[in-house]
Amino acid sequence: MKDIDIIKCVPILKPVTDIELLVSQGQIKIKKYAKGETLYNQGCLCNSLDIVVTGSLTAYSLTESGSSTIMFEFKKDSIIGANLLFATNNIYPLNIYCSSECSLIHIEKTAVEILLHNYDFVMSYVRSLSQNSLELNHKIAMFSRKTLRQNIYEYLLQQSIAQHSQTVYLPFSKKEFADYLGVQRPSLFREIKKMQLDGIISIDNRKITILKHI
Repeated sequence: MKDIDIIKCVPILKPVTDIELLVSQGQIKIKKYAKGETLYNQGCLCNSLDIVVTGSLTAYSLTESGSSTIMFEFKKDSIIGANLLFATNNIYPLNIYCSSECSLIHIEKTAVEILLHNYDFVMSYVRSLSQNSLELNHKIAMFSRKTLRQNIYEYLLQQSIAQHSQTVYLPFSKKEFADYLGVQRPSLFREIKKMQLDGIISIDNRKITILKHI
């Protein structure tokens, strides 16, 4: 499939009529990235709006001790940079890398300014901003108020709802799970083991079954 056909299939860009012109001018382009490749380092300027076509990416922060905390995950059709592109301080506060092979659409700021004249594009843009805000609020709440056990259970409950099953499959390794929760891996393993001994969950590698509520 040609790049222009791929771009036209992206939900946020479907209603836009002058896509071909912007593509021909080089203001919208597709780029492929390898697994593990860094998309943005903390401190990089945000000069484009990026849309995930395939693959997944992870935004993480690094502490002075060198440990990492996963803050956001981006999958197909996710939008990156919507909250930064027009900010006064348009600098990425997190590192973003490709957790799998990826292809992304990059839309230059000048092109975004043109696209914002399209109502459907504007509504998709606003929804992206709202989703980013919700995820950030959830992360803040997770770090500030709850115990590790509560955070583990809440994540498993969310996955249970999303996967329509009491048995959930972790979408990442336990090391990445620890990074997502912002804790050291041994701490996560100890708490998961305690939850298993307390009869709250059962574990089979990446499969975890919720047995009772806490």
